[in-house]
Amino acid sequence: MLPYICYLILGAVSSVKNIVSTVNLDCKLDLKKIALQARNAEYNPKVCTGAKSEQQSKLAARKYARIIQKLGFPAKFKDFKIQNIVGSCDVKFPIRLEGLAYSHGAFSSYEPELFPGLIYRMKQPKIVLLIFVSGKIVITGAKVRDETYTAFENIYPVLTEFRKVQQ
Repeated sequence: MLPYICYLILGAVSSVKNIVSTVNLDCKLDLKKIALQARNAEYNPKVCTGAKSEQQSKLAARKYARIIQKLGFPAKFKDFKIQNIVGSCDVKFPIRLEGLAYSHGAFSSYEPELFPGLIYRMKQPKIVLLIFVSGKIVITGAKVRDETYTAFENIYPVLTEFRKVQQ
């Protein structure tokens, strides 16, 4: 439902930017052998990151398991789990971050000398939003896609309240 709401409000759909998942291959791995024999190998053998959808993430993890099997390991595909979904959206108006931080101090952290965005830790769903004065938002910490939509639906009225009036 949110992509439709977001489109109506903003003229643009929020989109998933990254999905991180893990899988248990249920065997001991010789990382040196993998690094030497597999193309494009990285040292971290359990994390699948960079997919734009849950299906792509699972497919990439399955392909990885198959590569490990071809290298002679008795790998299985067990306990696949999405660990983090990252999305972004642009509300297309500037936001008064100082006012938002003051009014929502229990959820907000804003130290512009250290980081230019306001960090908003939403309780339900348990999501972290990085909110920038430009109106761009990064939504992270979701385990399922609908949590990103719910977080945006929850924060949008708050953001409109702190819309910066341009002169």
